[in-house]
Parts: sequence; C-alpha cells; structure tokens
Amino acid sequence: MGAGTIRARSDDLSRGTNQSGVRLYNERLVLSLVRRHGSLPKADIARMTGLSPQTISIIANQLQADGLLRREAVVRGRVGQPSVPYSLNPEGAYSIGLKIGRRSVDLSLIDFVGTVQHFLHQTYAYPTPAGISEFAASGLAQLQASLPPETLRRVAGLGIACPYEMWTWSEEIGAPREDIDAWRHIDVRAELAKVSPWPVYLYNDITAACAAELMFGRGAEYVDFLYVYIGSFVGGGLVFGGHLFPGRTNNAGALGSMPSRAMAAGGRAPQLMNVASIYVLERELVRRGRRAEVLWQSPDDWGDDLGSALDQWIEQVAEHLAHAIVGSVAVVDVETVVIDGAVPNAVRSRIIEATNAALSTVNRQGLSAFSLVAGSLGTSARALGGAAIPLLANFTQDREVLFKENPFSSR
Repeated sequence: MGAGTIRARSDDLSRGTNQSGVRLYNERLVLSLVRRHGSLPKADIARMTGLSPQTISIIANQLQADGLLRREAVVRGRVGQPSVPYSLNPEGAYSIGLKIGRRSVDLSLIDFVGTVQHFLHQTYAYPTPAGISEFAASGLAQLQASLPPETLRRVAGLGIACPYEMWTWSEEIGAPREDIDAWRHIDVRAELAKVSPWPVYLYNDITAACAAELMFGRGAEYVDFLYVYIGSFVGGGLVFGGHLFPGRTNNAGALGSMPSRAMAAGGRAPQLMNVASIYVLERELVRRGRRAEVLWQSPDDWGDDLGSALDQWIEQVAEHLAHAIVGSVAVVDVETVVIDGAVPNAVRSRIIEATNAALSTVNRQGLSAFSLVAGSLGTSARALGGAAIPLLANFTQDREVLFKENPFSSR
C-alpha cells in the first residue's frame, strides 16, 4: 500500500476535532481530566469543571459515541447512587511519532493512552535529511500496509521530535560539516509531509519528551515541574499548572544552552550540553580506546564494564546539573524536578543520587524547597513525545497554547 493510499481526515477521528467555541473547549477539558485521573464518573467531572451534570452527561455521551471515552464497570458500595467511571478508549485515536536523534531514528505508533503498537528503530553514524526521509517513507508504508482501515482513519497525525538547528552541532554530532549543514536548507516538516497521508507536526525533541512525561508518565502527579532529559545532548522542558509551557519560540527549558560553571580555554564558559551530555561520555570512552557503540545500540543496558569513565561522567553531570537546576528553580519556582534520559535505569538513579549530593554544596538561600524525582519513560520518551504532539493538537487543552499561530510556527 503506497504512502498516499489512505488519506486520513481529522473529522474521521471525532466531532471534537472539527468543532469550535465553548463545546470544543469543554470536550477537550473532559478528555484532559479523564486522562490525568485515569477514570472519572460524571459527578466528579461536573464538580471539577463547574459544569452542570446535564452538560457533562451530554458531553460524555457524545465522546463515548465518538469512540474516545468508554464506560467502566459500575462502582458500588459508596454513599449514594452507584457510579459509572469513564476512561479513555485506547482505540479511540492513534498517533505516529518520529524521533530524529544524533545516533538513531525511531518511528512509533501509539494508541490513545500511549501504549506502543508498532515500533521501528534504525541507527546511523549521523542523521541526514535524505536518510531520515527514506526511513520515514518506508516505515509509514509498512504501517499503512499492516493496519486495518478503521485504525488508519483514527490516526491523528505524525509528530516529529528532533533537535532544533542541528547544523550548528557539527562537532558534537561528529559529522562532516557539509553533510550536517544540509539540515540548514531543508524544511523537515514539509519534506516529511510529502510521504505522510496525515497532518505533520514538528517540535523540539526534549520539549516533546516533556509532553510525553506529562501525558503518559509521572507528570500527572505534579502541577508544576522542571523536566531534565539527558540524551546525546542534555535538554529540558517546563510544565505549569498541569500544562506544557513551550515558551515564546517553543524552546522553553532549553537547559542544554545554559552556561556551565566550567571555564574552557580562552576564558569562555561552555554550555551545559558540552559537559552533561551522553556524547561527552562517548568521547571519553573513545579516548580511552573503548568501544562506545553500546551507548546508543543498547541504551537500556550499558553493561558493567564502562568503569571509571562512567563514574567520572556521572560525577561531572551531577556537579553541573545541580547548578543549572538551582538557577532554573530561582526563575521558575517549581517544587519538582523530573530527571530522565536515554540511559539505563540504574545509571539514571546514580545521576539523581549524585545530583542530590551536589545540591548540598550549592547555596540555595532564598529558594523554596524542591525535590528530584525519576522520570518514567527513559529511552522511549522522545519517540513517545513525537507521537504525543498530534494528540495534544487534537484532544487536549494544550492545543490552545501549543498550536496557536505565531511568528515561529513554521520552525
């Protein structure tokens, strides 16, 4: 089946995608609350929204008819009438995410609750526009050939999660400048729209990972949090009031660009990404004559033989990250910092422990207390984040914040 055989329409998904005004807002509000709490009866939804029980009943019934909500088993044994909770229908909508990374690319199909249904992965020495387009075209064709028509009609779109301005990172990516510079002259979203039968969205990869943590991970436990993701390049994101905060140019929480406390030769401070990213560990392993492929070929299990290179890297990450976190909290005043990364769980735990220790050496006078917690998505965060973008665009309140027209919307 060719890439253009199925041409999905947003109005195939639900009425909620082609309505406007108060009703659309209320439908998104109900879906967002149910997603955040897992399941809710109508009475609780009415109480949380301030809408009348009759209005909530109409909305819930319509969303159920659209296939987006489903009724769960009756809950008995409480005071008053038995209640019927509503939850998201996993088959109500699907979404595709394309994660473009420094060493690999992933294509994921997820259902409405974030469960991965299909996954494709490819590694490379460095990304090129032609290679990414070829991988995406092949992967999308595979999905269209293997999925039933009903599922294809419910695909909300293709979300691309990739670093901004990759052409500025030739040295860090380890690619010939002429090859990596090709990214400067290409509109990624437009190119991939040529091979996608669905709407295409583009977002910074770490901001997208933050969205995935908010929607599918531990994010629902916190009203506000700073998100830190340690990948090939360290980065971050922000959540305020239970909503992703993208910032003026969709780049809020860009921790990788923060100046570090180190001082390089010539008196110029490097950025946090130059001292707290996985590529720094990779270079140290290569310098020691060690093979570094395990870092991206087996991101969930680096084995037990990285030795002192890993120990020193964790210590360095923690030291610089502690100062970046304190600086960030001084500005955004969050009480939780979620730390995740494309690292094994044991390494992530060591980073959090070492960062907590490093925080004890930083003067935090005048700041409210905050805590570090582990993220829950790990290596899959960015791919899930890409797939989260179309769901944000079509089914959540964040739609008004993230996808309004602005001078940077084509970025």
